[in-house]
Amino acid sequence: VNISILIVAVVIFLLVLHHNFLGLSDFLKRELSDSNPLGLQPIDFIPAVPQRLADERNDKEISVVIAASDERLGGAIAAMNSIYRHTRSNVVFHIVTLNDTVDHLRLWLSNTALKNLRYRILDFDPRVLEGKVQVDPQKADTLKPLTFARFYLPNLVPHAEKAIYVDDDIIVQDDILELYNTPLKPGHAAAFSDDCDSTTNKVAVRGAGNQYNYIGFLDYKKETIRKLAMKANTCSFNPGVFVANLTEWKLQNITKQLEKWMALNVAEELYSRTLSGSITTPPLLIVFYKQHSSIDPMWNVRHLGSSAGKRYSPQFVKAAKLLHWNGHFKPWGRTASYAEVWEKWYVPDPTGKFSLIRRHSEAYEAK
Repeated sequence: VNISILIVAVVIFLLVLHHNFLGLSDFLKRELSDSNPLGLQPIDFIPAVPQRLADERNDKEISVVIAASDERLGGAIAAMNSIYRHTRSNVVFHIVTLNDTVDHLRLWLSNTALKNLRYRILDFDPRVLEGKVQVDPQKADTLKPLTFARFYLPNLVPHAEKAIYVDDDIIVQDDILELYNTPLKPGHAAAFSDDCDSTTNKVAVRGAGNQYNYIGFLDYKKETIRKLAMKANTCSFNPGVFVANLTEWKLQNITKQLEKWMALNVAEELYSRTLSGSITTPPLLIVFYKQHSSIDPMWNVRHLGSSAGKRYSPQFVKAAKLLHWNGHFKPWGRTASYAEVWEKWYVPDPTGKFSLIRRHSEAYEAK
């Protein structure tokens, strides 16, 4: 009798334990499905690397943020491809775009050799910029909301401690883990490539309003700027490639600081007028004045898009770890220097849409 009672008790215990386990499993599933830690809505996410590729790469995970507008989508694709092919670490791309580009981007990623990329597609809501960007009614089409995505890095990559931001007009030629491991000084939320100390500074175009000093970006006639006591000849930096310490970024509330200066510019027009279209760099220069670390200048060899001519030797271009076609001459649109290097990493658009844009651009330039 005692043995029978013991057996019944054990069976009842196992049944209760099984029931509780199923309940816990359902709870965890609901928690995972309902959770949304992102400030901006994730549209697409591939969470795991295929085992075959995981075996070939080390365990280090690197978050890379890149904006992808429809008219420049081929640039973002080539940039991501070059990063992926050169990096042994597990790169996760956080691709910021607008809602009308999502389908095109998803098709490009899923129907080409890039289908094994780990990525998250984020829809950027331009309404976040209301009251913070002055829009000229006659030039409303020139406003590019995605250029401000870099201001909102903690919202885009909420759980990462560090992230790399890159523009879409870059090609990486080395393992991006080296850039990710850039040492940041205590209290610094980001590391940029300084213009005055840059390897590429000597060949840059110097026009009215030196674009390599603060005076080229900020209007020192305005009292608000003068009160900051920032020296006008302070070396500026390029925000097209940088490494961010997101923990420090959040502690210092960098995003709110940037938004403050954006709103002040709308009210007081604090930016210099000598550099056309430069509306993202000035607030960064103010917030990070003497409060940023430096990246290796070979990780942002820029000005390849400043003109159609070749400013660097083939040997120097080959040695560069990151090439940056900042300027008007993009390698996918008009004639640009070393476009053949960019084309090595370009993945053709399966829809044919981007190639049509490129031909149209070339025909337009020929007129």
